Amino acid sequence: MSKTSYVAAGVALAGAALAVFVILPAETGWDPTGVGESLGLTEIADPVNVEYERGLARMEQQEVLTLSDAPPATLDGVQDSWEYELGPFESIEFKYTVAEGAPVNFRWEGTGELHYDMHAHPFEGGVEATESYAIGDAQAMGGTYTPAFTGIHGWFWENRSTDRVTLTLTASGAMSTSTIFGAAGETERPLEGAAEVLEGSVAGHSMQSDAEEAPAE
Repeated sequence: MSKTSYVAAGVALAGAALAVFVILPAETGWDPTGVGESLGLTEIADPVNVEYERGLARMEQQEVLTLSDAPPATLDGVQDSWEYELGPFESIEFKYTVAEGAPVNFRWEGTGELHYDMHAHPFEGGVEATESYAIGDAQAMGGTYTPAFTGIHGWFWENRSTDRVTLTLTASGAMSTSTIFGAAGETERPLEGAAEVLEGSVAGHSMQSDAEEAPAE
């Protein structure tokens, strides 16, 4: 091997090491070596934010989210199911439009672990009044969600692995419509059986970015 080839191989190796030790922990939170955590780089991917603090404060005052491992009971209203495949380091956000106090029973499950953020945006107050209620990493989650306000309510998911993960969501309750926020933009998804479509919008909302997330506590 020539000297030039050795240099090129060394540069490639250094680039790969940089990605594993620095870039991936900082940008995605994926830290296979543990070096990212020791250097504080994973905190860049999962910064603490006011939305999560606001949601925790809300849940101290009223019952918003009750988690359960049991299959959710079917509520009157809409019965919905949705499936989506996430590629490596791909993310997606899914929201239901729901009125204040109208419970939704749900369960989502992935074929692999996903990073998630369950949060909501009110029609009155918009993105500045966002509240997050559950953030972390899991393969499944289910329970009963009772909106504290009328708006859009749902989940942000991110696949932080190198494998493809299929996500399945089932829900029932008084949901009005559903909206998918992805890399290509916003897609409205009508719900069969919805008795009433709630009027309202959250100005300026788009798919959540990594910088808006907060770590579970």
